[in-house]
Amino acid sequence: MKKKFYPFILLVVVFAFVSCKSKKNMIASSSGSILTIDTVTSLKKDTDAPTKQSDINDLGEEFKKDRKAKILSDETVPGIKISYSALSLGADYSGIERVMYYDFTNNDIPEAFDGFRIAFISDLHYKSLFRQTALRNLVRLLNKQKADVLLMGGDYQEGCEHVEPLFAALSEVKTPMGTYGVMGNNDYERCHDEIIRTMEHYGMHVLEHKVDTIRKGGQQILIAGVHDPFNRTKNGVSPTLALSPKDFVILLVHTPDYVEDVSVANTDLALAGHTHGGQVRIFGKAPIQNSHYGMRFLTGLAYNSAQIPLIVTNGIGTSQLPIRMGAPAEIIMITLHSTQKK
Repeated sequence: MKKKFYPFILLVVVFAFVSCKSKKNMIASSSGSILTIDTVTSLKKDTDAPTKQSDINDLGEEFKKDRKAKILSDETVPGIKISYSALSLGADYSGIERVMYYDFTNNDIPEAFDGFRIAFISDLHYKSLFRQTALRNLVRLLNKQKADVLLMGGDYQEGCEHVEPLFAALSEVKTPMGTYGVMGNNDYERCHDEIIRTMEHYGMHVLEHKVDTIRKGGQQILIAGVHDPFNRTKNGVSPTLALSPKDFVILLVHTPDYVEDVSVANTDLALAGHTHGGQVRIFGKAPIQNSHYGMRFLTGLAYNSAQIPLIVTNGIGTSQLPIRMGAPAEIIMITLHSTQKK
């Protein structure tokens, strides 16, 4: 997340707290190309104090109960159906406020990948507001989801000294198909080579303008990653252009603007972060949007001009100010559904 106008944000936050007698939950969904669910809230700064070990109810059962009133769906593009809902988390997962669940149906998804579960996280900014206790909670939450693969969207750290402990903890997330990640702008500013070495040390796959194949049951899907999406001169040719339109392709990129600024043909689903969902939003509006396209790619489900679906996460950590309001820290869970089932 770029660093600008944060004194203004602080003034807005102070004004909001003074003006509002209570915090109210809001569900906001806008018409057009972006669909979002957000909760107006703020986070108290996490500490390194040990979290209590009490268990909460199974998240799957809680989600089944919760989604009945909140599930939304979108069929903007023929052959693609996307349903999504939010599950708010309790105090046992302090530092992460919700799980966003997406059910993604696409004609290109192979039958073997029907029910395949993808976890997506981004913008941890460890240690910002997101600190040691929250990191332990994140690992526990991700393992609870029983994902088949973990994808990561960059902006991992707020200092090179945090790289090793961060990825050591994330290596405890167990998925059958492994962990894949791209870098964010923070990671190109500092610690880039150290992050790559550390990720590879823990068996994680770094996708810097690379494509990897996930195989299951004799079939495959492809994960493509973008190297420094802010450098269009060097990296303005998407790695997806060389792929077959018959394959199911997920594009992992730090900033959502890349998906609109350059052709990402052959992409079936793009995943991005960077915006923090605005980090501070007042009644759904963000003073800082960190996208050239304003609210269009701020958070949630959107489409580029080629009608390629894009999911933008709020991320988890913070930049500059240790506060979130109206942009809940979240993880994304995506379940793939095939139309090729016999």
